[in-house]
Amino acid sequence: MEIAYILIQCDLGSEEQIINQIMQIPEVKEVRGTYGIYDVFCKVQADTKDSLDNVITNKIRKIPKIRSTITLHYIPSQGGK
Repeated sequence: MEIAYILIQCDLGSEEQIINQIMQIPEVKEVRGTYGIYDVFCKVQADTKDSLDNVITNKIRKIPKIRSTITLHYIPSQGGK
């Protein structure tokens, strides 16, 4: 199982619209509006890295009014919980 966290900057006032669109993507397990530099946070889970890459590249990053994203992918060998 592959998991990534995405930090999203979007056009001012488009946060709710983007959150609603992201919620429609089955691989998205959580999506929330946030305060600060990033406007939206989401957690994406897929069976393979290729599937995860596809969701991020072709489903999330192509949503209109998203300005930029940062993807955080954890390092399994470092442990954690």
